[in-house]
Amino acid sequence: MPAGAAPEAPAVPDRLYGRRRGHPLRQRQQLLLDQAVPRLGFDPADPWAGFPVRPQELWLEVGFGGGEHALAQIEAHPQAGLIAAEVFENGICSLLTRIVPDGEEATSALPPNLRLWTEDARRLLRALPESSLSRLFLMFPDPWPKARHAKRRFVHPSILPVLQRAIRPGGEWRIATDDPTYQAWVAEVMAAQDIFERVSLDHSRPEGWPPTRYEAKALREGRSPMYWIWRRK
Repeated sequence: MPAGAAPEAPAVPDRLYGRRRGHPLRQRQQLLLDQAVPRLGFDPADPWAGFPVRPQELWLEVGFGGGEHALAQIEAHPQAGLIAAEVFENGICSLLTRIVPDGEEATSALPPNLRLWTEDARRLLRALPESSLSRLFLMFPDPWPKARHAKRRFVHPSILPVLQRAIRPGGEWRIATDDPTYQAWVAEVMAAQDIFERVSLDHSRPEGWPPTRYEAKALREGRSPMYWIWRRK
């Protein structure tokens, strides 16, 4: 076990998600999946080569939902190459319809500093080169509130050694959640490890954190999000 890692946890399945598709896809959505997704693919063993221009930093968002946060980040930080990971096809289509406006072909120009990963993010993290990531985003993940589903939570003792290998020393891990169970879970898991040090914990969205639809829904329904920044030691 790497120095400073949390106690070894039982192996968990490579499955952070429940379903891949919600409502049936429209014809254009399916076309975007078929034509645009392959153009945004890359080799995890050399992710920098997947970008037209080699980015100065490599970032990863795990579970990008509707894509609002991911697209705001690539617009604000053109020097960073962002890998946006999501398995839910309706969410993937939501992002694709934002970058390929209605009426344009799925073969039109795509953001040069964005790449997609449409499988479980933990598989990607295990395949990336060591110390390749400068920043990791986990924005309002599925809380898997039942105790028997805790193994599906991304924040888990078993993922910490994987993140220790993939994130460079000094790299950031940003976590946001509005779910009280997940908030307590993050506090518990991170208190038992020595890989990341807490930089900040805020109860309102800090500057530089783009909003998401899930945050807006939480606020409408009276839930209080928490926002952490952790730094890889």
